[in-house]
Amino acid sequence: MENIKTMAHTSWNCKYHIVFAPKFRRKVFYGEKRQEIGKILRSLCEWKKITIVEAEVCPDHVHMLLEIPPKYAVSSVVGFLKGKSSLQLYERFPELKFKYRNREFWCRGYYVDTAGKNAVKIANYIKHQLDEDKFGDQLTMFGKM
Repeated sequence: MENIKTMAHTSWNCKYHIVFAPKFRRKVFYGEKRQEIGKILRSLCEWKKITIVEAEVCPDHVHMLLEIPPKYAVSSVVGFLKGKSSLQLYERFPELKFKYRNREFWCRGYYVDTAGKNAVKIANYIKHQLDEDKFGDQLTMFGKM
């Protein structure tokens, strides 16, 4: 019962696993850009009163487990996050404008799944996503390197 949030006339527990990637799945989130996109997404979620349960910025995509109030549609939240974050990234890193024409930083689509009772398992998966990506990169035809 501790996971249930309340608004004026609503009790809710809505968690969504969301994944989105930069255009052409380019690996752009290293060092300063990785920290900056984290700050940007955190501030945007705070502004809309969306709770980030867990998040990970991988070099070529972003995983987030979000608690989104039922007054917002998931598609509008993802559109807001992708739209505003791309504008802020272009302000802070002007060189990205040359790689991504017309301020189209993110891919058009995204992945979303309801967490349900598996929120802890999904949060753990997101937390260890970078380790799994590194392990996958190390695999070769002859096994691990």
